[in-house]
Amino acid sequence: MIEAVVSATVAALAAGAALTNRIHNRINDMDQRLDTFELRVATQYVPKQDFDTAMQKMEDHMIRIETKLDQMLLKNG
Repeated sequence: MIEAVVSATVAALAAGAALTNRIHNRINDMDQRLDTFELRVATQYVPKQDFDTAMQKMEDHMIRIETKLDQMLLKNG
């Protein structure tokens, strides 16, 4: 009877160790993927202030084009 209990205990410990190892490997894999994602975001990140400046330049340019088009239509109108 004691042999069965010892065998069951050893089997349970081995199963626990295998499960822990598997979970640990998955956590490490997710950690590596997250690190890769963070690095990619950091290299491609545009600060909000730079984005706002670029968008303002684009908007100003579009307004100048609209003004020129309006003047052309009024002249030829």
